[in-house]
Amino acid sequence: MQQDFYIKDWVKIKSGKIFNSKSEIFSSSEKDLNTFLKSIYDFLELKYPKFHKMDNLSKLGILGTEILFRGKEISADTALIFSNNASSLDIDRKFHESISGFASPALFVYTLPNIVLGEISIKFKLQSENAFFVSDSFDAELLKNYSESLLTSGKAPEVLCGWLDLENEEYDVFLCLVSREINIPFSEENLKKIYFAENEKPTGRT
Repeated sequence: MQQDFYIKDWVKIKSGKIFNSKSEIFSSSEKDLNTFLKSIYDFLELKYPKFHKMDNLSKLGILGTEILFRGKEISADTALIFSNNASSLDIDRKFHESISGFASPALFVYTLPNIVLGEISIKFKLQSENAFFVSDSFDAELLKNYSESLLTSGKAPEVLCGWLDLENEEYDVFLCLVSREINIPFSEENLKKIYFAENEKPTGRT
């Protein structure tokens, strides 16, 4: 039997701004990424000291997830399906630079893109299916098909899926929470429509 799924809510973090399905919720002219992420942390009034030890990709994932999950009852079985273009290249470069002196174990921990899934799972107490794909550009078909397979099979009651990209301090985040709760129809077309609404070019980054 055909089952219908919906985008319950979504969030975008790009170019100093944060949008969700309702409105722009945060804006900053700050150019330094570390300072920008700290300003979002303060804006959300988070109390999670481990945040400050994470790599920036994980920080972006935590912040985006916090915005989507806040005020909602989230099942521990909520699946995580992410993708990006740069993998963990941002932290890979920093780790490579550290090798010339003393190789930093704190950096090495984050030299896999899927570490962000672990950080999100720990922070939000998830015990669920998860996957991180590396694609040339935003792949709505992949996200839709993989998420729907988990929802249809009953492996997950909800799925947090999307694009989480970071390279050379250029960040591009689009996450959406998908469930059976009627809202925006979960389709490849709607994923593209929302993602590209604030992105001038049909690529992972502008």
